[in-house]
This record gives sequence, C-alpha cells and structure tokens, in this order.
Amino acid sequence: MPIAETLIANGLITAEQIEHALAERRSPTERIDQVLVRKNLVSERDVLKVLSEQLAIPLVDLSEGDIDRELLGLVPSRLVHKYGLMPVDRNGRGIRVATSDPYNMYALDDVQTVIDLPVEPVLATRGQINLLIKAFYGVGGDVIHEMVQETNGVEVIDEAPVDSTDLDVQMAQEASVIKLVNEILMEALNERSSDIHFEPFEYDFRVRYRTDGMLHNANVPPEIRRFQNAVISRIKILSGLNIAEKRLPQDGGFKIKAQGREIDLRVSIIPMTFGEGAVLRILDKTAIKLTLEELGMQPDTYKRFDEAIRRPHGIILVTGPTGSGKTTTLYAALNTIVNETLKILTVEDPVEYHFEGINQVQVNSRIGLTFAQGLRSFLRHDPDVILVGEIRDLETAQVAINASLTGHLVFSTLHTNDSVSATTRLLDMGVEPFLVSSSLEAVVAQRLVRTNCKYCTKEYVPDNPEALPPDFEYTKGDVLKRGTGCRDCRETGFSGRRALFELLLMDNEVREMIVARQSATQMLPVAVDHGMRLLRDDGWILARQGLTTIEEVARVTKA
Repeated sequence: MPIAETLIANGLITAEQIEHALAERRSPTERIDQVLVRKNLVSERDVLKVLSEQLAIPLVDLSEGDIDRELLGLVPSRLVHKYGLMPVDRNGRGIRVATSDPYNMYALDDVQTVIDLPVEPVLATRGQINLLIKAFYGVGGDVIHEMVQETNGVEVIDEAPVDSTDLDVQMAQEASVIKLVNEILMEALNERSSDIHFEPFEYDFRVRYRTDGMLHNANVPPEIRRFQNAVISRIKILSGLNIAEKRLPQDGGFKIKAQGREIDLRVSIIPMTFGEGAVLRILDKTAIKLTLEELGMQPDTYKRFDEAIRRPHGIILVTGPTGSGKTTTLYAALNTIVNETLKILTVEDPVEYHFEGINQVQVNSRIGLTFAQGLRSFLRHDPDVILVGEIRDLETAQVAINASLTGHLVFSTLHTNDSVSATTRLLDMGVEPFLVSSSLEAVVAQRLVRTNCKYCTKEYVPDNPEALPPDFEYTKGDVLKRGTGCRDCRETGFSGRRALFELLLMDNEVREMIVARQSATQMLPVAVDHGMRLLRDDGWILARQGLTTIEEVARVTKA
C-alpha cells in the first residue's frame, strides 16, 4: 500500500492534505512523505513508523550511549555528512547504520563499498541523527573536512563588501569559512547560548558556548586550528572592524536573520599570546522576558516592586554581578510602566534591545557622551522617567540623585553583592548621606539560578540531610526534585534560568541608618525585620517548589 494511503488509513492525514502536498512539491522527484514532513502536516517519526512496517526496517530512538565509538573511525566522516547517516553498532556480520531516508540505497551501498562490510539500515529521525553527528563529528565538521560550498540557515544583514589582498581576509571570504562561522552561530542559537567564545591557544583553537550561565566546549573538529585566522577575520568583516589591526582590542557588532527572527550580536576582539580571541554576545530580544510577571518574582515581592516603580520620583536600583539579569529586570520595569503619558529616556552602554515608546541613547566616551553628560542633557528634554545603564562614578551618582530630587523617576544598576550594600557603595563614592537617604526608594539585588530540566526532573529524598545547608531547614521525609540528565539538557539536569530577588524598600528607620552612616551589616537585620527576603531564602522557595536544586541555590548565594 502506498505510504500516503497508509497515513490516511491510520488517521494521520486527510486526502485534502495529500492534494495540498502534491501541489507543494519542489520537484517531480520529491516524495509525498517528504513534502508532508516539510509542511508540518505529519511528524517525521509517524512517517518513519509506517516505513518501518512497510520495509521491515527497525525504527530506533537513539542517544549518545547507543553509539559504538569504535565505528566512528571506520565510516569516513565525508559519507556521514554527505548522506546524513550515523554508524550505530555491530550486528555480528557487519554494522548497523541509522538513516532517515530508507529509499536512498545508494548511500548504504557507498558505505558498504568503502568499509567492505555488510551494512544493515535502521530508521531514526533526521533531528536525532544530526544531533549525534554534531556530538561525535563536531559542529561544522562537514565544512572543515570537505570545505564544501553550500547555503545554510543564517543570513547576515547589511554585510559590507571588503577589498583586501590579505591572505586571511581572502580566505575569510571563501564560502567554506562563511559556512563554518554560520554553523557555529546556528549551533549556539540551538543551544540557547548567550555568548560564543573563540579562544586561541598554542596547539588548539577552542570554541565554547555559555549556556545558562555556564561555559562548555563546542564539539568542533581539532582541524579548526588551521582556520583560526580566517575565522577571526570573518567575524571582523561582519562586525565592520579593522581587519589589519591585530594588536589592539576592538569592539563591534552585526545582525543576522536566523530561525525566522533578527538577532543582534555584540563582538569583542582581544589580541592574545597565540592570536586574537573573540567573544560574541547574542542579543535575542525574543528570548528575554519583557514583563514583571514573566520574571518570576514571588507574589509579595512583585506587588511591592510594582508599587515602587510607579512612584513619581526617586531612584530605583538593581544590583548584582555581571550577567545576573539586571538589564532584563530594568527593561521589564520600563515596559510595565510605559504609556503615552510618560516621556521615558535611557542612556545605555550599549543599547542592547530597542523598545517602542522608549527613547534610547548610547554612550560614546570618544566624543564625550558619558552617562553623566547624557543625564545632564536629559534633564533639559522634559523626561518623566530616566534609565541610566550603570552608576559607575561620583559624577553620575550625583546627577542621578539631583534628577530624582527634581521630580524624576530614575532607574539604574550598581555592582554590589546584596541590596543593603548599595547604600554604603553610594556613600563610598562620595555621595552625601542625606542625599542617598532622601532620593533612594528601592534596591533590588538579584542572581540567576539554573532551573531543573522539565524532561528529566525526578523526585528524591536526600540520603544525608545533615549535609544540607542548615538555613534550608530541611524536615526529614520532605521530597525534593532534581534533573537526572538527558539529551535535551546535555546531561546537566538543568535547562533555562530564573532570577532570585532581594527587595529593599526604604522606610524611616532605614533612612535614619543611612544618614548615620551605619554599615550594611548593621542595616541587614533591620531590613529583614521590615519584610525583606534574602536572596538565599528566595532560592529556598524555588528549591522547595522543585524548580531548582539546593546545590544550585548554594552555588550562587552566600550563607
């Protein structure tokens, strides 16, 4: 029975969908099942189930643990990439090879001819096979081994032409190097990474992705070391940087279109001992949470913070280390209050995301446009709300405080470990205590913790409760949750991140302590008595809810 009839008989598609698929064929040779999968009318696995029954070929669900690693050197990588095959294991006579296209017998014959052993096919989805190829042969392995010239899923927007006789530049313009860089970008997007690190060493050129705050090696073939200079030159070309300058740090950026959306990349190039290193920060607007509700604040914290950001004047600070989500929280706050009655201005370094209804300015120290200078100019621009990317020095702090005292609501960030330390940090900068006391309205400290993978999280009872942090206050028999590790989370047990929040609201007693120049240690118990929940305690709530682990909260917070 033809596969289309079988799919209809099994209730997976309708006759109308078959007619639609026939009209959508790219060529007369494209099979109907391929069209149905491409148009998302039926899942690839459902099609493979039917083919498995019709052709008597086993359908398997593969993971890295199923692969016989000794076979990887037996089947040439060029055939793996060319046909989308994956050697699985030995079957006594020869080997088993996974394919998503059982009708491509030429591919199996080609493998059998090269290895001179019988080849038995098994069926697996194209997605599973591609993941395994990347895991065992490396990202961009087909490019590095074959240097083929094919198109792929990344399109660079507004790439400027480059005219140079430099050999590295000429190689960077080769289709093969372009494809290699694009595949690394695509893999980072698929991994939900925030940064890509290109790191030169004496005998290695390492590519690493930062995912959920943790760096891990990209699985690229070691031969990439040969194309190190070409890869860096390609990144420079995309970023509009000086290709010939290899002695000084450079900053730039570019924009790509991938997976149906535009994504900005911020680039930093630094000369190192064995070549130039590059870090690409991925700024994906669709990945950030734009409302306070989505940030994951506990209900009481959300209610108090929402009230604070709607005040007519004062300073709202968000504190925490680099990469703790401060900018996301500020954007969510602005996005919550933005409306046609408010004039909102921001001065940032750099402007990471663009928002409708908010006027954004990027600092440029080379021409004298600093945070402080931008703030001064803003005050003549009749704003209601001002966002300063960061309070770095006394001058910026003084202008921000003056703005708040003259009837403006000011948002900014500060690098401190907790919320109460923000007050002493401003005093250490040289701001008068009475100015801090009268202008500051709220301080939010935050950290990001990795959340348990939704696919492999399981309940457990701790074997040794005595080893748990004493402030967790574990009750014997309580059930907790943690990820055990699976393919979707790269065996880490975690997928995604969520913020912990510590909200300090100013009241009369806290203001008096600021005027008296009391330390953060003295202020902390008073703030807790007045309703402030510590970062660590906020994390324990998430751990009890099964959203993260005790160990993860302990990693990012101090006792």
